[in-house]
Amino acid sequence: MKVTEHLKLAGGKTLFTIEILPPLKGENIKVLFDNIDPLMEFKPPFIDVTYHREEYVYKKKENGLLEKRSTRKRPGTVGICAAIQNKYKVDTVPHIICGGFNKEETENALIDLHFLGIDNVLALQGDAIKTESRFNPDPEGHKYASDLLQQVVDMNKGIYLDDDMQSATPTNFCIGVAGYPEKHFSAPNLKTDLKYLKLKVDLGAEYIVTQMFFDNLKYFEFVDKCREAGINVPIIPGIKPITSKGQTTILPKTFHIDLPEELADEVEKCKDNAAVKEVGIQWCVQQSKELIKKGVPTLHFYSMGKSDPIYRIARELF
Repeated sequence: MKVTEHLKLAGGKTLFTIEILPPLKGENIKVLFDNIDPLMEFKPPFIDVTYHREEYVYKKKENGLLEKRSTRKRPGTVGICAAIQNKYKVDTVPHIICGGFNKEETENALIDLHFLGIDNVLALQGDAIKTESRFNPDPEGHKYASDLLQQVVDMNKGIYLDDDMQSATPTNFCIGVAGYPEKHFSAPNLKTDLKYLKLKVDLGAEYIVTQMFFDNLKYFEFVDKCREAGINVPIIPGIKPITSKGQTTILPKTFHIDLPEELADEVEKCKDNAAVKEVGIQWCVQQSKELIKKGVPTLHFYSMGKSDPIYRIARELF
């Protein structure tokens, strides 16, 4: 079932959904299932599965030439989505990204998803790899999420890369995109960022999931500005509890977000990460209660592979 169908069936009730990371290469899928199992108590109608592109380094060989070696790779998102749907009988939303893929590889992945009965995708540009200062697309791939989105839209119309294909079977993906209440770091301002977000909605995006935020006012203002710009699709808030002191510097740097002074001050007072975790959970509970009161379509939790804080939050809300 499509994400938008789940939201309609909810009839205005706020749903509980999560985003998970595939296990690292070499890890057993049981690690993933062990983190999902407790959260099934809250009946998530769909689960997002991220994709992290391959990272690599160049090693100097004895002959002086450089050899490209993969250093980090997560198992395929397609397979993880199929495993989750098979085990839990819930819908999955695989993330598809521009980085590291050419157009043919993207098409093949979408065909596999279609064959598996997966009805949703989240189309993203993706991050730059750690060895590069900025995002560099595959020479035969997409530079922007809007271009990737267009490829999915075309396949939904039965248009594939091979122009000679006759009577190709259309896919039927519900396509989501990302939104940034504090603007995407590459955009000069929020107005410009919203212009490109509207472009994606006009192309066929059916819902938006926001970057994490810790100040609800930023989300509410973002929704208002989207509506003023003519963006009328559901806007799902993405949230995450802080669980360690290090995250007060890592999260702003990595995701280009601000932490409210009150939250940062409370974390600073904590003597250890156990205390930080309690502060983060309570902040997220209060944040979630306000969002539910305002009638958000779903609370979408970024689990980062850790279910315990989210379980404790959801237990107070659902």
